[in-house]
Amino acid sequence: MLSAVQGLAEQFYLANRICRQHGMGDRFKTHLCDSLDIPENGCDGLAPLQVIILPPCLDDEAYASPSTILVQWLQENHRNGAIICSVCAGAFVLAETGLLDGRRVTTHWALADELAKGFPKATVDSSRLLINDGDVITAGGLMSWIDLGLELVAQFSNSQIMRQLGKYLIVDTGDREQSFYQSFSPKLDHGDDVIVKVQHHLQRGYNEPVKIGDLAERAHLTERTFLRRFVRATGLKPVQYLQNLRIQKACDLIETSNLPFERVAEEVGYEDLSAFRKTFIKITGQTPREFKHRFVREHPVRQNSLTQ
Repeated sequence: MLSAVQGLAEQFYLANRICRQHGMGDRFKTHLCDSLDIPENGCDGLAPLQVIILPPCLDDEAYASPSTILVQWLQENHRNGAIICSVCAGAFVLAETGLLDGRRVTTHWALADELAKGFPKATVDSSRLLINDGDVITAGGLMSWIDLGLELVAQFSNSQIMRQLGKYLIVDTGDREQSFYQSFSPKLDHGDDVIVKVQHHLQRGYNEPVKIGDLAERAHLTERTFLRRFVRATGLKPVQYLQNLRIQKACDLIETSNLPFERVAEEVGYEDLSAFRKTFIKITGQTPREFKHRFVREHPVRQNSLTQ
């Protein structure tokens, strides 16, 4: 993703300009390295590298099988004290080094299950936009390279420089969460046809009261067996699954209608507005009102120029 590569370089260029204004001198020197030519292009000869960033990739498959040379180069630089960073799918390359084992990390929310399944020793928290674990920093979505750049500017200069850079770029330097932008996309390709049928039932009747016993009966399974198979197939308990389904429907309604929040809650199956609000915050990290303010652009009402 060239916009990320060049954008990070430009962020550090502007950070240097602000640092000079504060009498600090240049703090950042950027090198662009082609991972395919690391042995030839001299990047492995740069000493010492303090930070290496694996940028996001528009074609996620490009990061599915990183070269052994790249993996070994990252491991060697980490041993020599470099901070290794990833953005979005870059976490898959980082995971191949083993440096994510035993750590809490993040990636794009749509890739989180795949990363967790492929690298079970890492704890994937896709609700987080950025996780700084000292010698390893992971960032979530495609555009979270902006947040990563600000994090590094603060770390290698100070928070005042970072905030001034954010104001110059007109980007938010406050904490954000990836959960603000997540959408619930049920997994239906897990291979358990019985559970898929139950998922389809929930999709149709998400706003109706649901009992585990009824779902188990529909699946012709005991409750215990049903619960085990449902969690194995979807990664969620039935109650959690239904909550995510309802809140996603609520988000869709907030974005596409002018219904008051009380009506939205009723439409998705919540009789108690307080319960709806608490569940909404738990899943999205924001209140329904904050969600609407963030994602729904209010257009001013145009007055008819012809008046009677």
